[in-house]
Amino acid sequence: MKHRIACLIMTGLLIVGCNGQPAKTAELLSPTDFAQKIKQSPDAQVLDVRTPEEFDGQHLDNALNLDWYEQDAFSKKTANLDKSKPVFVYCMAGSRSHKAALKLSEMGFEKVYDMKGGIVKWNAEGLSGDAATAKIYGICPTEYSDMLASADKILVDFYAPWCEPCKKMAPYLTQMEKDSSKVKIVRLNADEHKTMMKELEISELPTLILYDKGTQTWKHSGYISEEDLKKQLK
Repeated sequence: MKHRIACLIMTGLLIVGCNGQPAKTAELLSPTDFAQKIKQSPDAQVLDVRTPEEFDGQHLDNALNLDWYEQDAFSKKTANLDKSKPVFVYCMAGSRSHKAALKLSEMGFEKVYDMKGGIVKWNAEGLSGDAATAKIYGICPTEYSDMLASADKILVDFYAPWCEPCKKMAPYLTQMEKDSSKVKIVRLNADEHKTMMKELEISELPTLILYDKGTQTWKHSGYISEEDLKKQLK
């Protein structure tokens, strides 16, 4: 009985903050809902928490770039924002914005919205606009097709240097790229190959696509162990 009471008390502490008020959390929105919510909020504060290089490549209208990796600068700049006005946070795929959104909620921002899937998902849902998609970024569809014709079996790995699962997989994928004779492995940086990311409707990183004589036979998004990947390539 005492143990049960203690568990109930601990649960209550997790739900209620130290000031006696319910703990604030950020609201996760799909890119479409995120865009609609911004339109409905004339006082919206839009924060892009990626690096300046990522920001320069593409960003939402009227977004303020606050690099999540630069914690001191992030804290100082967010302290100057209006906590009573809604703040909209996004990154490339959702990991950094999730952490930043929780941080902003803890800092006392009343309304915090986090875009699910980040710019990757935003582009996959066709929200980048014609002007942004007209330009070719990285390999084009014709070059991609030519690449697929260069070998019978090809595994294409769409990754990003900031993606944590990608970082875990990088060592064995790089080694497999050198050692494999049966399957040609091609690694494409998603930040540099946005055109094919959109063309293939890739909304999560990493994404692995296996082709056999130009035909897609397998696709996987998210982390996969070296052992499980090798089973797919047999």
